[in-house]
Amino acid sequence: MRILLTNDDGIDAEGLACLERIARTLSDDIWIVAPQEEQSGKGRGITLTEPLRVNRQGERRFAVTGTPTDCVVIAVNDLMPERPDLVLSGVNRGHNVGEDCSYSGTVAGALQGMAFGIRSIALSQSMVRFHDEVQPHWDTAEAYAPPIISRLLKHQWQDGVVMNLNFPARAIEAVTEVEVTRQGFRGIGEMHAVKRTDLRGRDYYWMSFRGEKQDHLPGTDLRAMDDGKISVTPLHIDLTHRESVHDLKGLLGGVPPKGMA
Repeated sequence: MRILLTNDDGIDAEGLACLERIARTLSDDIWIVAPQEEQSGKGRGITLTEPLRVNRQGERRFAVTGTPTDCVVIAVNDLMPERPDLVLSGVNRGHNVGEDCSYSGTVAGALQGMAFGIRSIALSQSMVRFHDEVQPHWDTAEAYAPPIISRLLKHQWQDGVVMNLNFPARAIEAVTEVEVTRQGFRGIGEMHAVKRTDLRGRDYYWMSFRGEKQDHLPGTDLRAMDDGKISVTPLHIDLTHRESVHDLKGLLGGVPPKGMA
């Protein structure tokens, strides 16, 4: 089995090293194509207005001056002699649940693999809080990811779906359950812009999450992280709100309206 690894934390990220160890329990045919620099929060961004550079860092290991989506496109179209059988994206430093899934470069890497018709999985390791001195429980992801991935690969999941795995911020022995979840949603206004002033007196903004404690619905990826469970969420990119399609057909279907009537 040929496996392509990517991420959004960059080629030198600890989470990518963790992902490589996970992948090598599944196969010896491992290719790594990851961003040269961190691309967190870039979502499905693809670079269209400037050239991309590829820097070889070793056998089957490349750094790309672009996004996770760029990495997967270049890997599949040019760097790899044959298409991968599996794309693994991560392991992200911090979970990707709820609305994170639409921002996440980690999830985006898996979505691009899916767009090529390749089975793809995003992996993220939750943290109690973000701080340079706080180390994620990489060993938790490393212990549980291989058997979960192996079991998923034995199941023929539907086209257009990626699997989003999130591991809780707990030690290996404290994790007792895996839950198949749906995407949850936080309260309105979770993300905000913090206004600050630089040394020259000019205003600037720093994007941030409020991080307020919330009660999340049972069965969601957010609640699974709260409860210390491993979350497995099947995701897809169909953004159509089907109930609204039905409602709007009676309002706008047929001959286009004229004037303001």
